[in-house]
Amino acid sequence: MKVSDFDYDLPEELIAQDPLEDRSSSRLLVLDRRSGDTSHEHFTDIVKYLKPGDCLVINDTKVIPARLLGFKEDTGAHVEILLLKHKGDRTWECLVRPGKKLKTGARVQFGDGLLKSEIVDTVDDGNRIVRFEYDGIFEEILDKLGEMPLPPYITHKLKDKNRYQTVYAVHDGSAAAPTAGLHFTKELLKEIEDMGVRIARVTLHVGLGTFRPVKAETVEEHHMHSEYYIVSEEAAETVNDTLRSGHRVFAVGTTSTRTLESAAVPNDEFNKLKAAGADIKNIGGLDMAVNDDGTYVPEYRLTPGGSWTSIFIYPGYKWKLVQCLITNFHLPQSTLMMLVSALAGRDHIMAAYREAVERRYRFFSFGDAMLLK
Repeated sequence: MKVSDFDYDLPEELIAQDPLEDRSSSRLLVLDRRSGDTSHEHFTDIVKYLKPGDCLVINDTKVIPARLLGFKEDTGAHVEILLLKHKGDRTWECLVRPGKKLKTGARVQFGDGLLKSEIVDTVDDGNRIVRFEYDGIFEEILDKLGEMPLPPYITHKLKDKNRYQTVYAVHDGSAAAPTAGLHFTKELLKEIEDMGVRIARVTLHVGLGTFRPVKAETVEEHHMHSEYYIVSEEAAETVNDTLRSGHRVFAVGTTSTRTLESAAVPNDEFNKLKAAGADIKNIGGLDMAVNDDGTYVPEYRLTPGGSWTSIFIYPGYKWKLVQCLITNFHLPQSTLMMLVSALAGRDHIMAAYREAVERRYRFFSFGDAMLLK
């Protein structure tokens, strides 16, 4: 499968540079992933597609202001350090610019010496291991000195840091926002809960690998970056309950999707019922065994815990838990284009994207949304 199969033409002016004043006022392209039919709504119309008993899975990671601008102590040269992964003991794996000036042993200061650092090692992909020196609480210093690490295609300066943060962000750790969640307001979430829709919170700390281009010619040659996720006991039970009752699991964003699919394991009860000749039904694309009492036993179940995932979802993938997806419009030839194509079919996705371009939808992180149902 060629990476170029997931390319499309996008006028530069359709890349959203600024968030809308009202989070939920974005447009919503609804794609029926079986028929390919589309309809055009506003994001608040998402409530029309949710039913009591369904489950909305959100990623409650919080973006840290991970972009630090400083200078080398010996030369005064301006440099940039971007925090990627906390390694413990005041040490982080970082992306640095310019790399030629930041060899092992180089020292960098930020904010008139409020924060100091030393490059202690170089790792794969040219990233650096950086040890920081400071007095006080690192998170408070970072909040004072750091900037939000906006994607490279956004050239406008963000006026309000909170606009690159979901309203339900809790756990610090991401270098990029789970942008599908940016459309939700607290009021809209409450309306959804009041409908009888259950909300499950998972955490996946988004890395900058999500923006790295696919350099391989074929999809199968690409190696995914790894990201850390956590699924609580409560979230696992909520998702599993939803499937057992025959209702649907809606993932908000590709990060929630990757978390759910990474933490899914085969359900032994399903295999026993299937071997015993139980009726098997396909509900929302997932196989379910029917119990004598009319409840369902899904082929896979969600397990609680935390782990690193480098799951790569592309066409041909067997879905385990996700039935519907709320997402944004993604970069051409990206792994995220491949993921949505795995759920809705490449032809349907490419046709929907052409329609979105024709109708002047706003693209990428601060852009409009899609529902794959």
